[in-house]
Amino acid sequence: MNSNQNAVMSSLTSHNPFTGRIGEEYDFLGMMCPNVVVLTQKLGSTIGAWRPGNTLQGLEIGCGTGLSTLSLLSQCGDLHLRAFDASSAMLKQARANLAEYVDAGRVEFIESDALAFLQQQADASVDVVASNYAIHNFQNDYRDQVFAEIWRVLKPGGIFANGDRFAIDDPAQHLASTQADIRHWFKTFGELKRYDLLEDWVVHLLSDESPDHIMYAATTLSTLRSLGFTDVHSLYREGVDMLITATKPA
Repeated sequence: MNSNQNAVMSSLTSHNPFTGRIGEEYDFLGMMCPNVVVLTQKLGSTIGAWRPGNTLQGLEIGCGTGLSTLSLLSQCGDLHLRAFDASSAMLKQARANLAEYVDAGRVEFIESDALAFLQQQADASVDVVASNYAIHNFQNDYRDQVFAEIWRVLKPGGIFANGDRFAIDDPAQHLASTQADIRHWFKTFGELKRYDLLEDWVVHLLSDESPDHIMYAATTLSTLRSLGFTDVHSLYREGVDMLITATKPA
């Protein structure tokens, strides 16, 4: 790992908003973004329908409190996951929320930087890589390295599924969507007198919208195709919320 990669990882760790109030009270996300529920369910059902009846080994990037982990495990009975996240606060909740699956050996929760963990994995070692509302948080250069590592660790025939926040290509529509989100957040947090959390989420949104973070669907799909993925397409989109899948050729 070179000095530039170390600098990026250090920056990501030191400015990770999910190590604070956002991570400690992440359940607010469902109130802020109702599409989260739909996208999380679709992520699990997509993997569940992919190779039913097969024992699968998978990785989950940015598992958070385990919402998407539960969707994956409950809808794919033969999937075994190593789920990793950089926030100890969120992992503590995930282990408690999915204690039954941990005890059954279906999932292992690991505290780690995403790129560092992927780089430690062997070539062609997993069937599935999944993520939900995590990869858009990465800086663009770092994100491209993550995509390259996902390609490397997947077995031939393996699948990558990502439910996430993708900017709308039309700038005016995207701005209108962002403004609508912020208005909804003010109403939601204002009614609960939780302006502390509102502040943290708005600051985080500004980071997501910055030029070095914002993630566009067309760019992402093009990047995956350039790595060699096939069957790269969107299965669902509602506003900025989108589910994409990509397959590594057998």
